[in-house]
Amino acid sequence: MGTPYKTFSYHTFGCKVNFSDSSYIARQIIDKGFSQVSMDDYADICLINTCSVTEKADSKAKKLIRGIHTRFPKTKIIVFGCYAQLKPKEISRIKGVSNVISTENKFDISDIISENKIDEDLVISRIEEVRDFNISYSLSERVRAFIKVQDGCDYNCSYCTIPMARGRSRSLNVQNTILELKKIISNGAKEIVLSGINIGDFGKNFDESLFDLLVNIENLDGLERYRISSIEPNLLKDEIIDLISKSRKAMPHFHIPLQSGSDKILKYMKRKYLASDYKLVIEKVKNKIPNACIGVDVIVGFPGESDTDFNDTYEFLSLLDISYLHVFTYSDRDNTISQKNQNKVNKEQKSNRRNLLKRLSAIKYKKFIEQNFNSNFDVLFEKYNDGILSGWTQNYIRVNVESSNDFINQIKTVKLLDNEFINGKLV
Repeated sequence: MGTPYKTFSYHTFGCKVNFSDSSYIARQIIDKGFSQVSMDDYADICLINTCSVTEKADSKAKKLIRGIHTRFPKTKIIVFGCYAQLKPKEISRIKGVSNVISTENKFDISDIISENKIDEDLVISRIEEVRDFNISYSLSERVRAFIKVQDGCDYNCSYCTIPMARGRSRSLNVQNTILELKKIISNGAKEIVLSGINIGDFGKNFDESLFDLLVNIENLDGLERYRISSIEPNLLKDEIIDLISKSRKAMPHFHIPLQSGSDKILKYMKRKYLASDYKLVIEKVKNKIPNACIGVDVIVGFPGESDTDFNDTYEFLSLLDISYLHVFTYSDRDNTISQKNQNKVNKEQKSNRRNLLKRLSAIKYKKFIEQNFNSNFDVLFEKYNDGILSGWTQNYIRVNVESSNDFINQIKTVKLLDNEFINGKLV
């Protein structure tokens, strides 16, 4: 190595796609001869993969960078990810930052380190210039692999900076994606989670589709299970729902962003559906797959969201047969359409609305769990600690089982019990 550095650490903020990218980059660095250490220990180099979906995400990254520099002032800090692409100058001014890497160059970080170019100024490429796609993955306890099969987004939602941070939608074609999946499965993962920034757009640059990919995944040897990460409601086609309903490998777990139950707000957001369209998608899923777990993203406090608009959202969600909510509080993002909307919702209203939806989510999830009591599920176990096995059912219920055997990376039938912690029994 033409570098004085020997050790590195890394931290990831944000979505599963970011975690996949970080893991891929870390493996590249290890392959160059570097040793990974804990974030709690001194490292010659520390990588920070950032998120910028909210103002809070930016603040978390800045706080971590400052904390690392305070504890380890000699550590070289390299920052990349969405926040880095959007605001490189802002990040470069934070004390301790050695370099800010663009979306286009993040998969060159291992070369930058090994060739001792950390302190060289790198140009942050315009996101329009990003064309290449790198498939990446992370392994959870070597049991589940989170795999990025698509990146970027061609949508223009009025509140979102993701297209500015990650570029246009792109992926490999089906054939090459399957070749990559085979390599990943050979590492021993029993389950894969397909992720992307807008995964429903997979293959569009090759005149292929996500459905085409799923059909091929069904025939992969060695793969026991797979899941789809967050997918836009307008892209969850009937053929995909039908395939999953009949599949023994596809897990009945969906994450379908809604953002608002008010048609007025959905139009402000520039979403591609109305509340009635979303409701129809949920009904189709539940009609075909009654025990499916359905998670929903929703934003509170969008500019112009009146009490009536929020009440429409609350009532809409109350009546939907869904399992849980991910609630986000709106914050202005630079260079977005919604930032210019002066009809802001005050902080107290945002907080109250968030709390109401968090409570609704708890009610929904409790009901979903109760509907599954005393039913048998196939559980893929990921962890074993002090006689307790932990894993996930097909429909994404966390199960803890007492066992004298370590069944990590094995699938066992479990009966779901009405208990707080030990909520399963091996059958």
